[in-house]
Amino acid sequence: MPTATADTAHSFEVFQHYERLQWKVSDLDLNNIRQDLVNPVYVPLVKGVVMGEATSLPGLHGFLSEFDDDYDCSAFVAVWAYQELQHHYAFRAWLRGVGVNIDQSKIESLREPYEAGVTPSATLTTNVISEIIVNTVYRALSEWVEEPVLSDLFLRASRDEAGHAREFLYYLKRRLEQRPHELKSVLERIHFYVTSARLNHPVGVYKHQRVEEMRGYETVDDVIDVYLQISPPDALDKLQAKLRRMLGTAVGLDLSRNSAIRGAMADLSDVPAAADLAPVASAAPVAG
Repeated sequence: MPTATADTAHSFEVFQHYERLQWKVSDLDLNNIRQDLVNPVYVPLVKGVVMGEATSLPGLHGFLSEFDDDYDCSAFVAVWAYQELQHHYAFRAWLRGVGVNIDQSKIESLREPYEAGVTPSATLTTNVISEIIVNTVYRALSEWVEEPVLSDLFLRASRDEAGHAREFLYYLKRRLEQRPHELKSVLERIHFYVTSARLNHPVGVYKHQRVEEMRGYETVDDVIDVYLQISPPDALDKLQAKLRRMLGTAVGLDLSRNSAIRGAMADLSDVPAAADLAPVASAAPVAG
């Protein structure tokens, strides 16, 4: 992980790191898509990916508003949003390469910014969860799809999402060190996502399931369904365990079991509710 020196922001180190690794849509072999290997199920799958990645703009808008007192984190989020927008356009470019266009009105319907999280730390937590999920899902899909250009694209996007998760974890840990009273809201977010009987993605929870125009259209939830169908039966358990492990490291707690999360929340039962500390809505900027 890039580490800031005394005279630089962490985001500057990340920016330089990303510059060295940044790929372009033109790097994809879009003129040589293997049409004979394009399974019909790939099209709705990629349309769902496109709609998920389309939420980077409302995510960026929400982050810049919520973190107006944190230039460093805001600068990183600007870099993050560019890469997420690149994913959105790259997958749209693949669809165009197989003769499929996206309904732009659906994209426009997602533009409204996310509401602020219960706390900024809760917002960061939600984004960590989002990035870890799509990193895992995209990597699995890159191995599953047979069309090589799409497989390559899923792998590139998966690697980007891993980097995003790492940096959001950095900013979450830093913020909790400065504002430990926000820990309760973080544990609440973790509990919601890692104890569910199904795999929920934040974009589905906060956008696709709430926007009327998205009803009946491909969404991130459809992408998750494909992932679970092609994965071993224990895929959900393993992914939720990964979320507990990585987030536990950020908050400095052993969250290896769901009971540990509930125990940590109980230990904070006397802490004022996050809504009392910052009376804002419960949604959070997410994408990917």
